[in-house]
Amino acid sequence: MKIREYGVAIGQLPTGEKNDITDVPDVRVGHVTIQRELEGDQEYACTGVTAIVPHGGSLFREKVTAASYVINGFGKTTGLVQVNELGVLESPIMLTNTFSVPAVTQGTLEYMLAGHEEIGDKTGTINLVVGECNDSSLNSIRRCVVQPQDAIEAIQKATNGPVEEGAVGAGTGMVTFGYKGGIGSSSRIVSAPDASYTVGVLVLSNFGSKQEFLVDKLFPARENSFPAGENPLPAAEKPTDGSIIMVLATDAPLSDRQLLRVAKRAGIGLGRTGSHFGHGSGDIVIAFSTAHKIPHKAEGIVETRTQLREDHVVMNQLFAAAAEATEEAIYNSLSQAKTTTGRKGNTVYAFPFERFSNQ
Repeated sequence: MKIREYGVAIGQLPTGEKNDITDVPDVRVGHVTIQRELEGDQEYACTGVTAIVPHGGSLFREKVTAASYVINGFGKTTGLVQVNELGVLESPIMLTNTFSVPAVTQGTLEYMLAGHEEIGDKTGTINLVVGECNDSSLNSIRRCVVQPQDAIEAIQKATNGPVEEGAVGAGTGMVTFGYKGGIGSSSRIVSAPDASYTVGVLVLSNFGSKQEFLVDKLFPARENSFPAGENPLPAAEKPTDGSIIMVLATDAPLSDRQLLRVAKRAGIGLGRTGSHFGHGSGDIVIAFSTAHKIPHKAEGIVETRTQLREDHVVMNQLFAAAAEATEEAIYNSLSQAKTTTGRKGNTVYAFPFERFSNQ
């Protein structure tokens, strides 16, 4: 269940209909989940791929405004240098585990080449964006089980329906605050006198220790939730600080510079959950706006776009929306996840929200 079904409401702004990143019109999400035994001493594949597709057309021929923000740079992403230089996104955003970035990049390239005969021939090359987190607590990451075809399949499966969350896709083997994490999503609606905009966030959460999780804020009466001394679900210890990739989408007409400002506020939502952006954590925001479709080729020397006024109150609402949706998406990644057993018999438990809730 989403965190709201446990009686927890985050922030002040209203959510979209699905409370997912796909509330932003035409944004699509697809997953490929891989769980199977492998040859060897208790080796196990517990991983996958997630694709976020900004619109249903050709992203290469009709790009969208984009920006990225690195809160802490202990990560192995691809494509962010060009995103920040040119301010556009021209491929799906792909998420996976650390050692599968090359395979997912290859599969995404093959998918884009198959639909665009001009790439690398009659026009330039293509910039692919792939983010990652380390799922080696549950996944035999050295086996590199993710294949290029899995990336292709994740893109092909992408829909604008409700987002499947928790231990799915790239989130299959992820651990958050010592409990089962993974994929989470949330959205907010921002209203102005003559317009309404949606901000949606999808996270791949894989960070934090049990001690950092601010459970008190969610459930102030939690001390009465367990009998004295009971600890039925021990938290997992991860070998690294972990990471989180936050993907932010909006239909608000923003420049890439304005989008960067909004993306920075996702870090506020992350901090509200208890994270301090640890030394070994890759905390990265990738943001895009679907308000403009930027043609790869154009006849004119000048292009015209609209953008929000910087000093309008709606900008502050967008900042708040980014923080609120990110925080709630992280909680949803926990509340939607299920207890998972992976490599070497390692088990990571779902956080027992039902024991804390009055619902």
